[in-house]
Amino acid sequence: MACLIRATQAYLLEIFAFQILPSRIGGKLAHYAHAYYAPAYYALAYLHPPYLHWRFTLPPEALVIFGVILGIIGFATLILIFNYGQIWFQAYWSKAAVTFVELFGMSLRKVNARTIVQGRIMATQAGLGKQLSPRTLEAHYLAGGDVPRVIRALIAAHRAGIDLDYDRACGIDLAGRDVLDAVQTSVNPKVIDCPDIASGKSTLSAVARNGVELKIRARVTVRTNLQQLIGGATEETIIARVGEGIITSIGSAATHFKVMEHPDTISKAVLDRGLDAQTAFQIVSIDIADIEVGENIGARLQADQAEADTRVARAKAEERRAVAIAHEQEMKAETAENRAGVLKAEALVPKSIGEALRAGRMQSQSGNGRVI
Repeated sequence: MACLIRATQAYLLEIFAFQILPSRIGGKLAHYAHAYYAPAYYALAYLHPPYLHWRFTLPPEALVIFGVILGIIGFATLILIFNYGQIWFQAYWSKAAVTFVELFGMSLRKVNARTIVQGRIMATQAGLGKQLSPRTLEAHYLAGGDVPRVIRALIAAHRAGIDLDYDRACGIDLAGRDVLDAVQTSVNPKVIDCPDIASGKSTLSAVARNGVELKIRARVTVRTNLQQLIGGATEETIIARVGEGIITSIGSAATHFKVMEHPDTISKAVLDRGLDAQTAFQIVSIDIADIEVGENIGARLQADQAEADTRVARAKAEERRAVAIAHEQEMKAETAENRAGVLKAEALVPKSIGEALRAGRMQSQSGNGRVI
């Protein structure tokens, strides 16, 4: 059967050489066909002699159709080579082979073939090419992902020995996080200022139990927690939690002198609170960068309280004075009313005396004791 197939191939090649190509080129091609397919050709002829004398002439219409088909195929091949030849050679020599059919399919699917091929080349050269096929990269590209950054993140994680697979990297990228920055932060931790300078505050203000204010600026060193990067809290949460922990630690100190003497106690207390839970970061260290003594908030509050108490006492005294003045006015009014009653009673005395005399109820007495 194999001999029959090879002999058939030789015969078709002879037909193409003698009837379609020019005589000189066709003769050379026919000679090559006899040289390459000779064993199968003559073995078939020995077994079945009639096969050796197969000859027939194609009609001109068939030759024209066959030529048109070959022309179309050749023209399509030239277009593919012109459009994708450079990319194909680049992938081939980089051991990240991709077919012209795959490149043409990428164009039909509106996929940037150069981006996919370059990503596959980077992954192959880094030792990740087996798990990253062109269709896998295309799927992430069509989902709206950034293929080059995902590949660079995978390469960086692979070189650093970080456990990061392709699916997790794609999920982080599609979630809106910068996966490359996350891997770089895992390798090289970054420092976050607390409080954030962008918020307009340069220091945190906390008051010890003796009432003295301390102004503190801290630096938090964090690295990315890739396992909780999707759904984990961001830097703002870390800054808020660290600030809260610092204020609480200072507020529980007896005096501000203890805080200034051992600032590391604040860092230890804050780290023991587990502030990086459910966040996208892991806190490496918390360092107190600067401590300044502010106002004596306790004394100021006591002074304000004393002044407030004085104002309250004055208000109460004024209230009592107003009540006394009002009572005094009431007494004066009552006195005047009583005096008017006395005067009225005095005015009735002469009248009563006259009526008594006229009625004989009253007798006058002279100076010598006689009654008149």
